[in-house]
Amino acid sequence: MAEAQIVLKGVGKTFVRGLQRTTALAGVDIEIARGAFVAVVGPSGCGKSTLLRLVSGLVMPSEGSVRVAGEPVVGPRADTGIVFQKATLVDWRDILGNVLLQLEMRGIDGPEARERARTLLTAVGLGGFENRYPHELSGGMQQRAAIARGLVHQPGMLLMDEPFGALDALTREQMRLDLEALWLRERMTVFFITHSIDEAVLLADRVIVMSQRPGTVDHVFDVDLPRPRGLAARNDPRFAALTDAITRIFLSRGVLDEQRLAL
Repeated sequence: MAEAQIVLKGVGKTFVRGLQRTTALAGVDIEIARGAFVAVVGPSGCGKSTLLRLVSGLVMPSEGSVRVAGEPVVGPRADTGIVFQKATLVDWRDILGNVLLQLEMRGIDGPEARERARTLLTAVGLGGFENRYPHELSGGMQQRAAIARGLVHQPGMLLMDEPFGALDALTREQMRLDLEALWLRERMTVFFITHSIDEAVLLADRVIVMSQRPGTVDHVFDVDLPRPRGLAARNDPRFAALTDAITRIFLSRGVLDEQRLAL
């Protein structure tokens, strides 16, 4: 097995607001190899986004430990890229400027930096749109720019919190194909949060299934589908078997109601 990039041991997180305590995660153990693509799927409110924020160093665990590249996470790391559900681009900068902002904040500038930004924009399908402004682009195109921004500083790890959740079905499918191609090229570690069982299986090497709150690891599935996984991947019997197995876990836990699904 490759060297572990992300290791969580006995991780719990409780949020306190006044007298109210909400335990989002409890007893989470996860180990992710360097260069792996791992997806996390689970019901709303199970702590998926909290898990990503713990790995990123944006919040600290209430118990247990989080380590990245062998070091304890004590705050945001320079070797991490993050893509959220909304692109959160800066309105007054063009698309190239938005991508370069990531580098400027790190004190990185020069021809090589600009060339990498342009190369990434081309790789995500935005070649020729460098001088456009966010309001001139569709939601899917804005999210492509956000992915380029998350990768421009060449992070060893990319954290993605439901990055395709607000997109229409066709755009989402194309983004899935493009993200896989980008990962095959860059080979960074990807920690991908999603509500979509199909999306998790189509993208990941491993799928972590979370329980209801307080979230913990319910099951882990290895995905044995050849890459690249094009549009035909859904026709593979292994895809059907895995999505069915995950769906049945949610049915057995009461997360999904089969009678309501049949209506």
